[in-house]
Amino acid sequence: MSAIARFAPLTASSLGARRADGRTQFSRVSPRRAAPARVVTVASIPQQRGGETKVVRQPIESRDAIRMGIPSKGRMAEDTMDLLADCQLKVRKINPRQYAAEIPNVPGMEVWFQRATDVVRKLISGDVDIGIVGYDMLREIGNEDPDLVVVHDALGFGGCHLAVAVPNAWEDVNSLRDLMNDKRFTKERPLRVVTAYMNLAEQFFREQGMTHVVLSTADGALEAAPAMGAADCILDLVSSGTTLRENNLKQIEGGRVLESQGCLVASRTALLERPGTLEIIHEMLERLEAHLRAEGLFMVTANVRGSSAEEVATKLATNGGQLLKGLQGPTISSIYTPSTDGTASKEGSFYAVSLAVPKTRIYETVKELRKNGGSGVLTFPLTYVFDEEPPRWSALINNLGLDAKDYEHLKIQ
Repeated sequence: MSAIARFAPLTASSLGARRADGRTQFSRVSPRRAAPARVVTVASIPQQRGGETKVVRQPIESRDAIRMGIPSKGRMAEDTMDLLADCQLKVRKINPRQYAAEIPNVPGMEVWFQRATDVVRKLISGDVDIGIVGYDMLREIGNEDPDLVVVHDALGFGGCHLAVAVPNAWEDVNSLRDLMNDKRFTKERPLRVVTAYMNLAEQFFREQGMTHVVLSTADGALEAAPAMGAADCILDLVSSGTTLRENNLKQIEGGRVLESQGCLVASRTALLERPGTLEIIHEMLERLEAHLRAEGLFMVTANVRGSSAEEVATKLATNGGQLLKGLQGPTISSIYTPSTDGTASKEGSFYAVSLAVPKTRIYETVKELRKNGGSGVLTFPLTYVFDEEPPRWSALINNLGLDAKDYEHLKIQ
């Protein structure tokens, strides 16, 4: 039977057979365990089963306050704070030396600054109810825990992907298939991969059917491992790819494990059982969706001649196509242009046409409006675009098995 063997210091709960080299063999590691430090994996990839070590979850009644965990350091922390501020959810830290804060516009919710890994762990343990974290960390630490619910999967920052990278000197290895067929790696001399994502790496190589793999973990500077001879290749996060190139590494076709960016996560238990949590999530979703949808959109307004609003709308639809459609169609309203003597304008009727367009198509839109008799064109950026209901809210309600009618009041309260 294909089985992956992990090696780590002996613990009372996980004794195994001692190998000749002095390391201790384990059949598997619980999916709910935190990513272990300096653990080595050998042989082929096993099937992950349910967790052996149960997480002790804090009961709902252990506290009344709703808690949100956000990253405390690094670019992810900065981007999280910026996004929340842009959505009028500015985090206020009462004491700069403390890890607790608040969002004045969301009374009743505590904000706790934590390491990204701990945000996920505390969601699982019930110490926080809501979190913002990278999807890569959610998958690695959360390991598809059923209590974790992804509320918003695309917050628009922290974009990267987890991928396999091999030395540039491996001219004949340009795809995962090439790597699988490389005769240098055998049962006696397996492929050595260093990564900080042990759970994801194990799952990926197992699903690919790669049977001779050794996984090891390091705290940082993974790109140096192949050059030092400590590993054959790496599996790590990639954003621009510059660090890989500067260390003579390359990505390979088929070697992408997952795409990642910032996401909003919540505890299913808290959403269903802690009073007020679902209402706060609704408000956060409203603000986040409205802001993110407006990003890159500009309102273009022009004066267009026409005999009626219907005639202007027909002309724009016929001649402008999708470009002059806007979100659902152009907004057209009358313009009153009296002449200097108080009589009706001699130049004919004007109508104001307003439509939302991507920033990259502003000039193209202006020219199209001019072709249809437009003048006096104004443009300005949009801050929010509110839908009747955030699409992800409907998806969340369905995920939780709730009746949307019971929450209709949140639209107006």
